[in-house]
Parts: sequence; structure tokens; C-alpha cells
Amino acid sequence: MSDRTRDTSEPVARGDRMDSTQTFVAHRNLLFTVAYEMLGSAADAEDVLQETWLRWVGVELDTVRDQRAYLVRITTRQALSHLRTLGRRKESYVGPWLPEPLLTAPDVAEDVELADSVSMAMLLVLETLTPTERAVFVLRDVFDLGYDEIAEAIDKSPAAVRQIAHRARAHVAARRPRGVTSAAETRRTVEAFQRAVETGDLQRLLDILAPDVVLLTDGGGVVQAALAPVVGADQVAHVLGRIAAAMSLQPTQVNGDPALIVRLGGEIDTVMAMRIDDGLITGLYAVRNPEKLSHLERETTLRR
Repeated sequence: MSDRTRDTSEPVARGDRMDSTQTFVAHRNLLFTVAYEMLGSAADAEDVLQETWLRWVGVELDTVRDQRAYLVRITTRQALSHLRTLGRRKESYVGPWLPEPLLTAPDVAEDVELADSVSMAMLLVLETLTPTERAVFVLRDVFDLGYDEIAEAIDKSPAAVRQIAHRARAHVAARRPRGVTSAAETRRTVEAFQRAVETGDLQRLLDILAPDVVLLTDGGGVVQAALAPVVGADQVAHVLGRIAAAMSLQPTQVNGDPALIVRLGGEIDTVMAMRIDDGLITGLYAVRNPEKLSHLERETTLRR
């Protein structure tokens, strides 16, 4: 980074600390969103923000040309470091790994681009990118940062960033949902799914499941979950039918999309998000790992 960093052993003036704090707080939701989209983990995103803050308080503010861009650069570098560590953790993860679901406010769903970028389906697509490709895609296509800014954040030339962005964009485009589904249609599909599961109506369930639907369940080795994807409408409907009697389903907004919280004995047991293509459910993402359910008691504010 070209801007100067203060020796953190030196005392920080009260006014400088207040200015640093105010600036960080003003951009905190943006920085969290950047980190979360890069990592798919709210816990790791919070760690990144803590590390960003520790570096930010050592910066001489009068040397920073664009404080927002500078903070995004710090966050990106810390997130890239965490992404590589997270990749190693996933290699030993028990069963499918799913992003950590977030309870989001209605205003996230109203921002179509933001809702698409944080959806469970999109976060899983981003999982197929390399760490650098993911960083470039998130910063360019989601947050619309310039190539020069991204180049500084990831220590690449602007020309290299353009090539990486093109490659990542093509990769993501090939794996996006096949058909555009309106928010109203998504809501109707989720409601129909809930009724079918609650009533045990197998035919109604089969009517809204795509023939090649995939169910992923993330228990993390902590709670019972399928260790491999469940594929096909009949197989998925059979799994859902076996557990429906014990379920209490609560509609909610998770990662900008309608979803269902499954409660057992009044406690959150599972979050079920969906990928919907042309009105049919093509993906079901059931997060059961208790360590990933801690952000469902309160709304998380996301910003672009």
C-alpha cells in the first residue's frame, strides 16, 4: 500500500483514534459484506474485520487519499489470507460444506444485485473459483471497484486483473441459475414447498422439485446429515418425507432469499435455502451444523 502506516508502538492521539473509529464504523457493513462474500463464513468475516481494524488504527489518516478504498484493500488482503486457511479446513470437513446462512432484512432482497451475490446458490458458485478469482469477481462485479483499485488490493497489475475478471466472470456465468425467477415466484415456490412438506403431500412436492434436484446437508460431523449429495426428485422427496413429521417450519429471509428455518422442540435445528430455476427447485441447501446457525437470532446488515 502506498499510504503510510503509523508505528503502532507510538501513542495515538485521541482525535486520530476517534476519526479512525468513525470511519471504520461508517464502512463496517460494507467491509463485512466484502469479507463474507469472499469467505462464505460470518465467523471468519468477523475475524477479518477485527484484523482490519487493528491495521487501520495504525494508519496515518492524513496520508490516505480514499479511506473507503484503503479499508477495502486491507479487508481484501486479510480475507484472501483467511480464504486459503479456510480451504485447508474444508479439505478435512465431514460431509458437504455449505456457506454460513445469515438472517437478512427485507432491504437486502430489494437490492437485486446484492441479494443475488449473497444467495446460497451464488456463494456455492464462488466456491468453485480460485481465491484470487473470487476476490477479483467480488470486488469488480459485485462492488464495482476499478481495476486499478483491485490491482492494489491483490498485488497484481491492472492488465492481469482484467484477465482474471474475464475468466472468473465466464466461470460464474456458466454456473448461474439457468432461468430468471422473480421474487414473487420464488416466494410462491417456497410457500408451496413448505405446504407440501408440512402436509406430507408427496405429489405436490414432486411437482415443484426439478427431476435432477440436489439436496446438500451440512452437519459438519457434529449432527446427523447426509455425507454425500442426495440427487433426484424421488430420493430428495423420500428424505424430506421421513423427517417432516418432526418439523416446525418458519418462513424467513436468508441471504436475501426466502428460506425456511426448521425448529425442533422450539430450537433452531436447520436452515433450508433453495436454488430455483424456472419455477422449480433445483437445489436444496440444509445447514445443520450448530456452529453455523449463530447468526439466525438477529438480522445481519449487508451493504454494497
